Amino acid sequence: MHILYFHQHFSTPRGAAGIRSYEMARRLVHRGHRVTMVCGSYGLGKTGLDGPFTAGVRRGTVDGIEVVELDLSYSNRDGFLKRSATFAKYAWHSLKIAMTEKYDLAFATTTPLTAGIPAIFARWLRGKPFVFEVRDLWPELPREMGVITNPAVLAALSALEWTSYRSAVRCIGLSPGIAQGIMRRGVDEARVATIPNGCDIGIFRNQPVAWRPEGVAASDLLAVFTGTHGMANGLDAVLDAARVLQDRGRDDIKLLLVGEGKLKPGLQARAEQERLRNVLFHPPVDKERLAGLMAGADLGLQILSNIPAFYYGTSPNKFFDYIAAGLPVLNNYPGWLADMIEGEDCGFAVPPDDAPAFADALERAAADRAALKAKGGRAAALAERRFDRSQLADQWVDWVTEGRKA
Repeated sequence: MHILYFHQHFSTPRGAAGIRSYEMARRLVHRGHRVTMVCGSYGLGKTGLDGPFTAGVRRGTVDGIEVVELDLSYSNRDGFLKRSATFAKYAWHSLKIAMTEKYDLAFATTTPLTAGIPAIFARWLRGKPFVFEVRDLWPELPREMGVITNPAVLAALSALEWTSYRSAVRCIGLSPGIAQGIMRRGVDEARVATIPNGCDIGIFRNQPVAWRPEGVAASDLLAVFTGTHGMANGLDAVLDAARVLQDRGRDDIKLLLVGEGKLKPGLQARAEQERLRNVLFHPPVDKERLAGLMAGADLGLQILSNIPAFYYGTSPNKFFDYIAAGLPVLNNYPGWLADMIEGEDCGFAVPPDDAPAFADALERAAADRAALKAKGGRAAALAERRFDRSQLADQWVDWVTEGRKA
């Protein structure tokens, strides 16, 4: 089967972005299918192509995946209007590909929600089966975050969401709450599967060279956050906890923020203004370097803004990277991940917007390293038992390819 795969932010492990689509496409190829990946040029990602663009497009084969990269740059630092324009351009250029290429099934994954537009048109104008993967619920998340407040825009996004779900022969939700959200829009339960992000156990356990950034002693407790520094991430909570720890004289606990994003300069300015000696910032790193950093760290930070839509409606890559590396996780909001962390005893779940409780958890981690290591062992076991990417990829391939018959 030939699958036309739409993911605007596609990246291989050579980049510093999530690699779910890379791993799923690779598994399709391994199972004998042909995959054409249609993507843009994501700032943190690497598609594997480095030749010149011709008429705004470059093509090539990367690890068995046929890649069509559109010359559409995107960065997490871009403003709302620029990002929206890039989303629209990607949808338009992808639509032309969807209407002209020869293929058997179209697959589209968010974000953005507009990634589904070419597959919707292919479904209704060319009769191509369409499978839709939902990584975040739109427009619920931007509405609750206050990012989008215009009623007309929210109505348009809601209509696109409904049309995407109803046009797809099958849907995939990356968390239980996302799957429930799809079904609330009238999609039959039999057409919805929950297949969460997975753990790249081979990458994180293949004897990585452990390292720590300058300024972190071997005896320090190192808690690391890896990901976007944006509105959704609520990283002021980390600085709030750092302030409490510093006031308590706990300079032996270091908080490392790795990544990029629109709010990073403001976070750096605040840390400098408050003279937070226990907070460090580091640019994004590729998966190999990330594995080494995880090997040198003591704790992973799963941080999000206190927004109810996040509680059950997200499936963050970083959480699965942490447990793949055998790191215990500190989570600062309620929901399915907090429930799992508490149920598996593989980290700490603290209340949102509670800097003292956040700091208390870090002090407990530093005080009993043996107990912390045991939590990390349970995190590693959880990764292997429930979230091994290779097992989830086979489940994903079965669900997607059988969609042609639906």
